[in-house]
Amino acid sequence: QVQLVESGGGLVQAGGSLRLSCVASGSIFRVNVMGWYRQAPGKQRELVAVITSGGITNYADSVKGRFAISRDNVKNTVYLQMNSLKPEDTAVYYCKMKIGYDYWGQGTQVTVSS
Repeated sequence: QVQLVESGGGLVQAGGSLRLSCVASGSIFRVNVMGWYRQAPGKQRELVAVITSGGITNYADSVKGRFAISRDNVKNTVYLQMNSLKPEDTAVYYCKMKIGYDYWGQGTQVTVSS
């Protein structure tokens, strides 16, 4: 059984920064793609950023230049550094890892005040 646990969410003023972490535990042989998604109230869940096992990254246009995704393969952890946060970044942020199957974290709330 695999579990993903996120941390690092919170309340921040516009222009501030947060760093999210997501660590996987359990029966893990190899983690392929790691990613972050978010869901704002009344909206569908959307991709924020993904990173492959080889370090190739892809970002949503809305966060390019402000967010950075990274991973630690030894620790089975993915990070999301979020800078220059805007009120429209407010959402529940979820991590997802492909470990054979897709596994999701429970989500962490990010609230950006104006």
